Amino acid sequence: MKKSKTSLLFGIPIQAITMTEALDIIHRTIQNHGKLQIGVVNAAKVVNMRRNQKLGEDVLSSDLILADGASVVLASRILGKPLPERVTGIDLMMGMLERGNIHGYRVYCFGATETVSLKVADKIKNDYPNVILAGRRNGYFSDADEESIAQNIADSQADILLVAITSPKKENFLARWSEKMGVAICHGVGGSFDVLAGEVERAPESWQKMGLEWLYRLKQEPGRLWKRYLVTNSLFCWLVLKEFFANMLQRKVL
Repeated sequence: MKKSKTSLLFGIPIQAITMTEALDIIHRTIQNHGKLQIGVVNAAKVVNMRRNQKLGEDVLSSDLILADGASVVLASRILGKPLPERVTGIDLMMGMLERGNIHGYRVYCFGATETVSLKVADKIKNDYPNVILAGRRNGYFSDADEESIAQNIADSQADILLVAITSPKKENFLARWSEKMGVAICHGVGGSFDVLAGEVERAPESWQKMGLEWLYRLKQEPGRLWKRYLVTNSLFCWLVLKEFFANMLQRKVL
């Protein structure tokens, strides 16, 4: 894959591309029988990459790292390394399905509960009839199951693997098995299957444009999420300030 411009933020080379450009890269990779592992980062993942070395290594092993969170885009502008826009994991997934409906992509869906997995399969068949559902599997498995799952995905000859498993398990699985699976596009989509299946309501577009999806999620599940967002958002702000002043000091030295 020809490398596009990147913005180095917090030691992470994030692609400075738009959603359309990302989808174009994906299509060319499928057409050329290439290989592309996609990683996405938001504020929480940036923080957790500092806490979990293995997660950091697995994200950095991705071929294409995109800014999933509005906070990352805002930080890029504050730090003078602007990214053009958010390229969220869920919107990228929907874009792949839309293009797949035109070009007949083969898609394998891996993750979520069995109930959600079945609903996602039905949704794809109904809304994107020209997408070939190469296979599906829920996201509940043991370490001993991983090799057989990877083999099943390889046997499906999928063009795209959508992995709806939480971090860092998602990144760990892709880093371990992407070579064996041989899928052109591997994309970790987190909780996107729950949204596609209608189990979870996504924030309205107005909230998304303001970068407040995290606040909408907090409103839905305050008891579970308040501590996570308080800690990770605070630590992310500290990382932005730290990098901002480090850049200022470096400019003065130069």
